[in-house]
Amino acid sequence: MSGTLALTEQLIARASVTPDDQHCQKLLVERLEAAGFTCETIESHGVTNLWAVKRGTDGARGKLLAFAGHTDVVPTGPLEQWASPPFEPTHRDGKLYGRGAADMKTSIAGFIVASEEFVAAHPDHRGSIAFLITSDEEGPATDGTVKVVEALRSRGETIDYCIVGEPTSTHTLGDCVKNGRRGSMSGKLSVKGVQGHIAYPHLARNPIHLLAPALTELVAEHWDEGNEYFPPTTWQVSNLHSGTGASNVIPGRAELMFNFRFSTASTVDGLQQRVQAILDKHELDYDLDWTVSGLPFLTPRGELSGALERAIKDETGVTTELSTTGGTSDGRFIARICKQVVEFGPPNGSIHKIDEHIELAFVDPLKNIYRRVLEALIA
Repeated sequence: MSGTLALTEQLIARASVTPDDQHCQKLLVERLEAAGFTCETIESHGVTNLWAVKRGTDGARGKLLAFAGHTDVVPTGPLEQWASPPFEPTHRDGKLYGRGAADMKTSIAGFIVASEEFVAAHPDHRGSIAFLITSDEEGPATDGTVKVVEALRSRGETIDYCIVGEPTSTHTLGDCVKNGRRGSMSGKLSVKGVQGHIAYPHLARNPIHLLAPALTELVAEHWDEGNEYFPPTTWQVSNLHSGTGASNVIPGRAELMFNFRFSTASTVDGLQQRVQAILDKHELDYDLDWTVSGLPFLTPRGELSGALERAIKDETGVTTELSTTGGTSDGRFIARICKQVVEFGPPNGSIHKIDEHIELAFVDPLKNIYRRVLEALIA
């Protein structure tokens, strides 16, 4: 059994359902300290975070490449639907099964073993290596990576390159790398009317009727064109609620929940102002609360993406695609202190599902790709 596979299985065997780390990071610290890393644990409201650094011969002035990821996993779902227990790593049909196999304990094991091999082969490496690991990525993400980033920023520390081990591949290992993510912003709109008897509409004001023309305009609005890396911004309604449940009562209020997935072609303030202008144009009496869960980030083609593309090609023969599709990730926080952030990991077809798995044939090549990037950028 390879070292990467063995460590992956050790991590899967720990039922680290978010935000409980189940001492996964303690295992990582033991390995990293043995390889010469200085490890710091940052805890916040039951969340465990790890920041570990090994300085190269260039010291604090040299380039720093960070590996980022999470030890927490999503709940298993109904245990009886799993073909094998989710926290007992199992080999079947050339695959490794277990919760976290794809998202993202194999990536973390690959980070660790790649770094161990790199340090052993390059004891006088110029650049530095870091690890930023959290147990709060699958949860609210309020006490995880963002807390480490805040601590680093308060110290004036920055990162030059960061690889987040999210499962980005689609059909085969290496076919997709994320070099950015769209932002996510939600709104909760409450339109006020006047409740009344449905037979006497002149004595009431129906908020659904009042909202309808504005809603039509919002649905038809073209928010931006996107850009070279991002598709156009989208606006979608997620919930619409009104009424008392009775068939003879005009409701007094209508509530609408919606979400923007937006690119770097738009801004938070700009989108909010345009929504409010449409609502005001239709003379609505309303309350509107906004929640920004993530800002967009983008790493244009450069040193890090180029090194990763070459490493994937050399290791697997696959030509990778740079993409910004999908949801948000902790990369949105790391981008605040790092100009080059990309995400790369195994295929994502089984993540969060019953019988999550990874192809055994991908385990060591994934580790080798991470090691190749270290050799290209900080050796």
